[in-house]
Amino acid sequence: MNEIILSQVQMNADPGEYLLGEGDLLRISVFEAKELDTTVRVSSRGWVTLPLIDTVDVKGLTAIEAEEKIEAIYQERYIKNPHVSIFVEEHISQRITLVGQFQKPGTYDYPTKQRLLDTIALGGGLSEKAGQVVQIRRSRHSQGQPDVVMVDLDRLIKKGDVQQNIEINGGDVIFIPEAGVFFVDGAVKRPGAFAIKHRTVVQEALVEAGGVESWGVKDKVRLVRMTENGDRQIIDLDLNQPGVKEMAVKDRDILIVDESGVADFKGFSVSILGTGFSYWGR
Repeated sequence: MNEIILSQVQMNADPGEYLLGEGDLLRISVFEAKELDTTVRVSSRGWVTLPLIDTVDVKGLTAIEAEEKIEAIYQERYIKNPHVSIFVEEHISQRITLVGQFQKPGTYDYPTKQRLLDTIALGGGLSEKAGQVVQIRRSRHSQGQPDVVMVDLDRLIKKGDVQQNIEINGGDVIFIPEAGVFFVDGAVKRPGAFAIKHRTVVQEALVEAGGVESWGVKDKVRLVRMTENGDRQIIDLDLNQPGVKEMAVKDRDILIVDESGVADFKGFSVSILGTGFSYWGR
């Protein structure tokens, strides 16, 4: 999964695309009039104060857009065809926070707008426990836009739905929860609990558990699943039926492989603490 993410990202940002904001320190040069050169910090309101023209609102602009805006003001009032250059000496206004199942969660400088896959790569990619849903909490409310956006990583990465690769803004918080957990028990080589990695199907779940033992039933599995009202339902799965092996495993599912009738009976039980659920099989 991380290999796919890293192959699609664009991590090298053009300094001219830096988004300016409060606290940023800018070195502004006017080639036609060196006496107008200045180093200035963007105010809390997003303004900079420049020689001759007082305040200019640069918040949310790229460095290139701010250059063009200042050039237009100088040209209108004082200089014919001015050329303005802005160098960002300190860029502290734009940051994003990555929380949850990243390889390297934390707060990162975010000088230019990027998309979701780029920010996941910024955090080192997904951890092994990452779930398949990303929550993006927007830093600023925009009318008509949701404050929280949910993205399906499975649709984005495996199915190539580029609409899921949304633009991330400075100040956003990106949260990737831990994947759900399923259990495999009975006649398998490595019974236990396993993380649902993005989208795990029945066949993959059995492989995670090392496969079915020689004395296990090869083509049938008991699925124990929690219903909406909190009860547990036992479903007999026939692996020979179309689509059964590709059925998705859900959080807290239990897959139980019975022993075949040929071998000696070695009964086993499964219980889930706190639920009152228990199962005894063979």
